Amino acid sequence: MPVSLTPSLSPKGRGKPRERLSDVHGKDVTERVSSIDWERVSQDLDAQGSALIERLITPAECESLAALYPLDDNFRSRVVMARHGFGRGEYKYFNYPLPEIIAELRTTIYPRLAPIANRWNTAMGIDVRFPQKHADFIARCHAAGQTKPTPLLLQYGAGDYNCLHQDLYGEHVFPLQLTILLAEPERDFTGGEFVMTEQRPRMQSRPEVVPLRQGDAVVFAVHHRPVQGTRGVYRVNLRHGVSRVRSGRRHTVGIIFHDAS
Repeated sequence: MPVSLTPSLSPKGRGKPRERLSDVHGKDVTERVSSIDWERVSQDLDAQGSALIERLITPAECESLAALYPLDDNFRSRVVMARHGFGRGEYKYFNYPLPEIIAELRTTIYPRLAPIANRWNTAMGIDVRFPQKHADFIARCHAAGQTKPTPLLLQYGAGDYNCLHQDLYGEHVFPLQLTILLAEPERDFTGGEFVMTEQRPRMQSRPEVVPLRQGDAVVFAVHHRPVQGTRGVYRVNLRHGVSRVRSGRRHTVGIIFHDAS
């Protein structure tokens, strides 16, 4: 099945008509997710392996999530990046039950992404197919011993960064994930851009920087994605990371749809 590589019809740059949920106050998560232009998200993912969703959550929700970081009872583990060669900064994996908004985003966004994931796997000749309900996919992960929750809260200070990487965690991997910026650039921190690289066969890596503001989310490919070439579809390998934070403090939430072993 060929992959549509029609460029995104969405204008580029801030202040232009994109996915602006301008009145998220008072909307529940289901309403917000339903308001997203998922056709545009699909087109952007096909075109560059990432898609921006502006104002997915409110500033108050961002601040409430960031305020959880010192409260260890909410988390199952803490990772200091420098100890493992991952970069500088740190992050914590949430325990089950997840914070309500993260659990709701995980279960309501997954069904919108599952058809894209299945289409990509068909195009790349990968036999794995993903069920429509997130609970069914999590049951598959847990049956294989992947029982640890993977949504995480990341904290960066001045000089911190995250090396390019892939969040795989086990045999069962959902090929798309979501990151939400909780801090406001230029007010709370400077630097710290979300960065992706894409390695195509026999070509140099292509970089992509996704500009985010507080409450914005980026959906992106975890591992690889299909690209239409002159001789058919081929796979490209992707990694993501964060450039050096120059000042201030930066918090983000990562929503990964598979669990870890």
